[in-house]
Amino acid sequence: MKNASPSGDSLPGLILAIATYVMWGFLPLFMKQLAHVPPSEVIAHRVLWSLPIALAVLVWQRRSAEVMAALRQPRLLGMALITAALISVNWMIYVWAVGNNHALDAALGYYINPLFSILMGATLLREKMSRAQMVAVALASLAVVVLTVQLGRLPMVAIGLMLTWGFYAYCKKSLPLGPTQGFTLEVLLLTPFALAYVVWLTASGQSHFAAGSTWDTILLIGCGPVTAVPLICYATAAKQLRLSTIGILQYIAPTMIFLTAVLIFGEPFGAAQMVAFPMIWAALVIYTLSMLRGAGARRRAMT
Repeated sequence: MKNASPSGDSLPGLILAIATYVMWGFLPLFMKQLAHVPPSEVIAHRVLWSLPIALAVLVWQRRSAEVMAALRQPRLLGMALITAALISVNWMIYVWAVGNNHALDAALGYYINPLFSILMGATLLREKMSRAQMVAVALASLAVVVLTVQLGRLPMVAIGLMLTWGFYAYCKKSLPLGPTQGFTLEVLLLTPFALAYVVWLTASGQSHFAAGSTWDTILLIGCGPVTAVPLICYATAAKQLRLSTIGILQYIAPTMIFLTAVLIFGEPFGAAQMVAFPMIWAALVIYTLSMLRGAGARRRAMT
């Protein structure tokens, strides 16, 4: 592999992955500027302005024929509709959370997600969980219980993001398309709905695009690049890195979201969070160490 290090990761891939997670980490700062715009309108523009970028990358990669072929396969289209619906709901929850002072809950959801993926693998794919993984999942579950008891309600934003992203990743595995092709197909399927909604908003005088401030219009157009560019960069970087490396790097984004929520947005970090978040972090340390030990054992077995 070009520019590969002894660890099996390429340096360009590592740099690109870190840049991707940093972009995702800064995303709340962008979305906070659109807090006055309904999340559904923001999502519609995320879809519409992502499409030209995705299509341009697809043409550049000379893979447009794969998407055209997928459009003629009903079963594959059905699978893509499911993943498109899941990612749309995930985006909706995230945009609402940032705009309504729940970015801290969003960070919690993305922290828990890898542990939820382990649980899904065990329950849906009958993958065997190690003892360390069981402890990590139990700690994360207990943290959610602590938050629920202390706050008197379920952390619905965190659970919603965890469920939608977890099932999105699970269903995505069954989609026989590359990451860029799959993303383009999802956006293509969502475009008619997004376009119809934007047209309706415009006709009813509720649109913020080209009707409100120029800054709103620029931000709504910017929803495309901030959505498509990190996803495409991630797809490129993931091919050049080991899963264990990606597993560690994925904590960059929720950590940045966490710090942004507390230090910049001033969201309250009360007693419940002071107990729950350290439990989540401990669970992630246990999970990461277990993952690294497993990866090391597999490499030794291959040599």
